[in-house]
Amino acid sequence: MFHTASIWLTLALALQRYIYVCHAPVARTYCSMPRVLKLIGIVFFCAACHQAPRLFDRTYRPIFITWEGNPNVMVCRVDMAYWVTDVLTMDVYFFSYYMFRVLFVHLLPCISLVVLNVLLFKALRQAQDKRNKLLKENRKSECRKLRDSNCTTLMLIVVVTVFLLVEIPLAVVTILHIISSSVKEILNYTIVNTLILFTNFFIIVSYPINFAIYCGMSRQFRETFRELFLNGSGGPSKTRRGQRINSRPTGGGAESSHYTLVNNNGPQRSCTETAL
Repeated sequence: MFHTASIWLTLALALQRYIYVCHAPVARTYCSMPRVLKLIGIVFFCAACHQAPRLFDRTYRPIFITWEGNPNVMVCRVDMAYWVTDVLTMDVYFFSYYMFRVLFVHLLPCISLVVLNVLLFKALRQAQDKRNKLLKENRKSECRKLRDSNCTTLMLIVVVTVFLLVEIPLAVVTILHIISSSVKEILNYTIVNTLILFTNFFIIVSYPINFAIYCGMSRQFRETFRELFLNGSGGPSKTRRGQRINSRPTGGGAESSHYTLVNNNGPQRSCTETAL
Protein backbone atom coordinates (compact mmCIF):
# COMPACT_ATOMS: atom_id res chain seq x y z
CA MET A 1 0.00 0.00 0.00
CA PHE A 2 2.76 2.45 0.94
CA HIS A 3 4.78 1.53 -2.14
CA THR A 4 1.76 2.27 -4.34
CA ALA A 5 1.17 5.56 -2.52
CA SER A 6 4.82 6.56 -2.92
CA ILE A 7 4.59 6.05 -6.70
CA TRP A 8 1.50 8.22 -7.03
CA LEU A 9 2.90 10.88 -4.68
CA THR A 10 6.10 11.05 -6.73
CA LEU A 11 4.01 11.59 -9.84
CA ALA A 12 1.98 14.28 -8.05
CA LEU A 13 5.19 16.01 -6.94
CA ALA A 14 6.62 16.04 -10.47
CA LEU A 15 3.32 17.32 -11.88
CA GLN A 16 3.19 20.09 -9.28
CA ARG A 17 6.74 21.17 -10.08
CA TYR A 18 5.94 21.14 -13.80
CA ILE A 19 2.98 23.46 -13.17
CA TYR A 20 5.15 25.81 -11.11
CA VAL A 21 7.91 25.95 -13.71
CA CYS A 22 5.98 25.88 -17.00
CA HIS A 23 2.54 27.25 -16.03
CA ALA A 24 3.23 29.59 -13.12
CA PRO A 25 -0.01 31.67 -13.41
CA VAL A 26 -2.23 28.66 -12.59
CA ALA A 27 -0.03 27.40 -9.75
CA ARG A 28 -1.88 29.53 -7.20
CA THR A 29 -5.16 27.83 -8.12
CA TYR A 30 -4.09 24.21 -8.54
CA CYS A 31 -1.18 23.93 -6.09
CA SER A 32 -2.60 25.48 -2.94
CA MET A 33 -1.96 23.82 0.40
CA PRO A 34 -5.61 22.61 0.90
CA ARG A 35 -5.54 20.96 -2.54
CA VAL A 36 -2.19 19.32 -1.81
CA LEU A 37 -3.43 17.90 1.50
CA LYS A 38 -6.63 16.68 -0.15
CA LEU A 39 -4.61 15.00 -2.91
CA ILE A 40 -2.38 13.24 -0.37
CA GLY A 41 -5.49 11.92 1.40
CA ILE A 42 -7.00 10.71 -1.89
CA VAL A 43 -3.75 8.97 -2.87
CA PHE A 44 -3.54 7.01 0.39
CA PHE A 45 -7.25 6.16 0.25
CA CYS A 46 -6.97 4.83 -3.33
CA ALA A 47 -3.80 2.89 -2.47
CA ALA A 48 -5.59 1.28 0.50
CA CYS A 49 -8.61 0.38 -1.67
CA HIS A 50 -6.32 -1.13 -4.30
CA GLN A 51 -4.64 -3.42 -1.76
CA ALA A 52 -7.72 -4.12 0.41
CA PRO A 53 -8.84 -7.26 -1.51
CA ARG A 54 -5.47 -8.90 -0.77
CA LEU A 55 -6.36 -8.84 2.93
CA PHE A 56 -9.45 -11.01 2.36
CA ASP A 57 -8.64 -13.23 -0.62
CA ARG A 58 -7.39 -16.16 1.50
CA THR A 59 -8.85 -18.30 4.26
CA TYR A 60 -6.91 -20.10 6.98
CA ARG A 61 -8.01 -23.20 8.87
CA PRO A 62 -6.26 -25.76 11.09
CA ILE A 63 -5.87 -29.36 9.92
CA PHE A 64 -4.09 -32.39 11.38
CA ILE A 65 -1.39 -34.23 9.48
CA THR A 66 1.11 -36.97 10.17
CA TRP A 67 4.59 -35.59 10.72
CA GLU A 68 7.63 -37.66 11.69
CA GLY A 69 5.45 -40.52 12.94
CA ASN A 70 3.09 -38.26 14.92
CA PRO A 71 -0.44 -38.49 13.42
CA ASN A 72 -1.86 -35.46 15.26
CA VAL A 73 0.32 -32.52 14.22
CA MET A 74 -1.83 -29.40 13.68
CA VAL A 75 -0.84 -27.12 10.83
CA CYS A 76 -2.47 -24.20 9.03
CA ARG A 77 -3.97 -24.72 5.58
CA VAL A 78 -4.24 -21.74 3.28
CA ASP A 79 -6.95 -21.67 0.60
CA MET A 80 -8.29 -18.96 -1.67
CA ALA A 81 -11.50 -17.39 -0.37
CA TYR A 82 -14.91 -18.50 -1.65
CA TRP A 83 -15.61 -15.17 -3.38
CA VAL A 84 -12.35 -15.53 -5.35
CA THR A 85 -12.74 -19.14 -6.48
CA ASP A 86 -16.52 -19.37 -7.03
CA VAL A 87 -17.80 -15.82 -7.49
CA LEU A 88 -15.10 -14.14 -9.56
CA THR A 89 -12.87 -17.11 -10.41
CA MET A 90 -9.15 -16.93 -9.78
CA ASP A 91 -8.30 -16.02 -13.38
CA VAL A 92 -10.55 -12.96 -13.34
CA TYR A 93 -9.43 -11.89 -9.87
CA PHE A 94 -5.68 -12.06 -10.43
CA PHE A 95 -5.87 -10.77 -14.02
CA SER A 96 -7.87 -7.72 -12.86
CA TYR A 97 -5.55 -7.05 -9.91
CA TYR A 98 -2.31 -7.30 -11.87
CA MET A 99 -3.61 -5.46 -14.94
CA PHE A 100 -4.70 -2.54 -12.75
CA ARG A 101 -1.33 -2.60 -11.05
CA VAL A 102 0.63 -2.70 -14.29
CA LEU A 103 -1.40 0.09 -15.91
CA PHE A 104 -2.02 2.51 -13.04
CA VAL A 105 0.82 1.75 -10.60
CA HIS A 106 3.71 0.96 -12.94
CA LEU A 107 3.22 1.73 -16.63
CA LEU A 108 1.30 5.03 -16.75
CA PRO A 109 3.13 6.65 -13.79
CA CYS A 110 6.54 5.70 -15.22
CA ILE A 111 5.67 6.97 -18.70
CA SER A 112 4.24 10.18 -17.25
CA LEU A 113 7.34 10.72 -15.12
CA VAL A 114 9.63 10.22 -18.10
CA VAL A 115 7.65 12.84 -20.06
CA LEU A 116 7.59 15.27 -17.12
CA ASN A 117 11.31 14.76 -16.56
CA VAL A 118 12.05 15.64 -20.19
CA LEU A 119 9.84 18.74 -20.03
CA LEU A 120 11.41 19.86 -16.74
CA PHE A 121 14.88 19.36 -18.17
CA LYS A 122 14.00 21.52 -21.19
CA ALA A 123 12.58 24.19 -18.89
CA LEU A 124 15.74 23.99 -16.78
CA ARG A 125 17.94 24.58 -19.86
CA GLN A 126 15.83 27.60 -20.83
CA ALA A 127 15.98 28.97 -17.28
CA GLN A 128 19.75 28.50 -17.24
CA ASP A 129 20.07 30.49 -20.47
CA LYS A 130 17.91 33.21 -18.94
CA ARG A 131 20.09 33.23 -15.82
CA ASN A 132 23.23 33.64 -17.92
CA LYS A 133 21.67 36.71 -19.57
CA LEU A 134 20.76 38.12 -16.15
CA LEU A 135 24.37 37.59 -15.04
CA LYS A 136 25.63 39.56 -18.03
CA GLU A 137 23.19 42.36 -17.19
CA ASN A 138 24.39 42.30 -13.54
CA ARG A 139 20.85 41.71 -12.19
CA LYS A 140 22.02 39.75 -9.19
CA SER A 141 18.74 39.67 -7.22
CA GLU A 142 16.72 38.13 -10.06
CA CYS A 143 19.63 35.84 -10.87
CA ARG A 144 19.72 34.54 -7.30
CA LYS A 145 15.97 33.77 -7.29
CA LEU A 146 16.25 31.96 -10.62
CA ARG A 147 19.24 29.98 -9.34
CA ASP A 148 17.21 28.77 -6.32
CA SER A 149 14.34 27.77 -8.61
CA ASN A 150 16.73 25.91 -10.93
CA CYS A 151 18.28 24.04 -7.98
CA THR A 152 14.84 22.89 -6.86
CA THR A 153 13.94 21.73 -10.36
CA LEU A 154 17.26 19.92 -10.77
CA MET A 155 16.78 18.22 -7.40
CA LEU A 156 13.38 16.90 -8.47
CA ILE A 157 14.80 15.68 -11.81
CA VAL A 158 17.44 13.68 -9.90
CA VAL A 159 14.83 12.26 -7.49
CA VAL A 160 12.55 11.19 -10.36
CA THR A 161 15.48 9.66 -12.25
CA VAL A 162 16.44 7.53 -9.23
CA PHE A 163 12.78 6.56 -8.88
CA LEU A 164 12.57 5.43 -12.52
CA LEU A 165 15.81 3.44 -12.28
CA VAL A 166 14.37 1.25 -9.51
CA GLU A 167 10.71 1.15 -10.59
CA ILE A 168 11.02 0.32 -14.30
CA PRO A 169 12.68 -3.10 -13.69
CA LEU A 170 9.86 -4.06 -11.30
CA ALA A 171 7.28 -2.97 -13.87
CA VAL A 172 8.97 -5.12 -16.54
CA VAL A 173 9.05 -8.18 -14.25
CA THR A 174 5.36 -7.70 -13.37
CA ILE A 175 4.35 -7.45 -17.04
CA LEU A 176 6.33 -10.58 -17.91
CA HIS A 177 4.70 -12.39 -14.99
CA ILE A 178 1.22 -11.56 -16.33
CA ILE A 179 2.16 -12.75 -19.81
CA SER A 180 3.72 -15.93 -18.43
CA SER A 181 0.69 -16.67 -16.24
CA SER A 182 -2.11 -15.89 -18.69
CA VAL A 183 -0.74 -16.32 -22.23
CA LYS A 184 2.34 -18.53 -22.40
CA GLU A 185 4.77 -19.60 -19.72
CA ILE A 186 8.03 -17.89 -20.58
CA LEU A 187 9.64 -17.29 -17.18
CA ASN A 188 11.89 -19.32 -14.96
CA TYR A 189 10.44 -18.40 -11.56
CA THR A 190 13.60 -19.35 -9.71
CA ILE A 191 15.30 -16.49 -11.56
CA VAL A 192 12.23 -14.26 -11.27
CA ASN A 193 12.07 -14.62 -7.49
CA THR A 194 15.73 -13.65 -7.26
CA LEU A 195 15.13 -10.62 -9.49
CA ILE A 196 12.18 -9.54 -7.36
CA LEU A 197 14.33 -9.75 -4.23
CA PHE A 198 16.94 -7.49 -5.83
CA THR A 199 14.39 -5.00 -7.23
CA ASN A 200 12.63 -4.75 -3.87
CA PHE A 201 15.99 -4.27 -2.16
CA PHE A 202 16.96 -1.40 -4.48
CA ILE A 203 13.52 0.20 -4.06
CA ILE A 204 14.04 0.19 -0.28
CA VAL A 205 17.57 1.58 -0.69
CA SER A 206 16.25 4.40 -2.91
CA TYR A 207 14.26 5.93 -0.05
CA PRO A 208 17.28 6.94 2.06
CA ILE A 209 19.01 7.96 -1.19
CA ASN A 210 16.14 10.37 -1.83
CA PHE A 211 16.59 11.79 1.65
CA ALA A 212 20.30 12.29 0.92
CA ILE A 213 19.43 14.04 -2.35
CA TYR A 214 17.07 16.43 -0.58
CA CYS A 215 19.68 17.17 2.09
CA GLY A 216 22.49 17.61 -0.42
CA MET A 217 20.68 19.75 -2.99
CA SER A 218 18.17 21.81 -0.98
CA ARG A 219 19.32 24.38 1.57
CA GLN A 220 15.73 25.01 2.63
CA PHE A 221 15.17 21.29 3.26
CA ARG A 222 18.27 21.16 5.47
CA GLU A 223 17.19 24.23 7.44
CA THR A 224 13.64 22.95 7.88
CA PHE A 225 14.85 19.50 8.91
CA ARG A 226 17.26 21.02 11.42
CA GLU A 227 14.58 23.25 12.94
CA LEU A 228 12.01 20.42 13.11
CA PHE A 229 14.17 17.62 14.49
CA LEU A 230 17.50 18.92 15.75
CA ASN A 231 16.08 22.06 17.36
CA GLY A 232 12.60 20.62 17.90
CA SER A 233 12.75 20.32 21.68
CA GLY A 234 9.84 22.68 22.12
CA GLY A 235 11.84 25.91 22.23
CA PRO A 236 12.83 28.32 19.48
CA SER A 237 15.64 27.61 17.07
CA LYS A 238 19.11 28.54 18.21
CA THR A 239 19.67 30.73 15.18
CA ARG A 240 16.31 32.08 14.10
CA ARG A 241 12.62 31.59 14.29
CA GLY A 242 10.35 31.97 11.25
CA GLN A 243 6.68 32.70 10.72
CA ARG A 244 5.11 32.50 7.29
CA ILE A 245 3.06 35.57 6.40
CA ASN A 246 2.61 35.40 2.64
CA SER A 247 3.00 33.02 -0.28
CA ARG A 248 2.67 33.59 -4.00
CA PRO A 249 4.04 32.00 -7.21
CA THR A 250 6.57 34.13 -9.01
CA GLY A 251 7.22 34.54 -12.70
CA GLY A 252 10.29 32.32 -12.40
CA GLY A 253 8.09 29.32 -11.74
CA ALA A 254 8.83 28.80 -8.05
CA GLU A 255 6.80 29.59 -4.98
CA SER A 256 8.29 32.60 -3.21
CA SER A 257 7.45 32.67 0.49
CA HIS A 258 8.12 35.68 2.67
CA TYR A 259 9.10 34.91 6.23
CA THR A 260 9.47 37.32 9.09
CA LEU A 261 12.61 36.30 10.94
CA VAL A 262 13.30 37.29 14.53
CA ASN A 263 16.93 37.19 15.55
CA ASN A 264 17.46 36.30 19.17
CA ASN A 265 19.73 39.28 19.61
CA GLY A 266 18.31 41.79 17.17
CA PRO A 267 15.28 43.31 15.43
CA GLN A 268 12.98 41.71 12.89
CA ARG A 269 14.12 41.29 9.31
CA SER A 270 12.60 39.65 6.22
CA CYS A 271 13.96 37.45 3.47
CA THR A 272 12.68 35.39 0.56
CA GLU A 273 12.97 31.61 0.46
CA THR A 274 12.29 29.49 -2.59
CA ALA A 275 10.00 26.59 -1.75
CA LEU A 276 9.27 23.44 -3.70
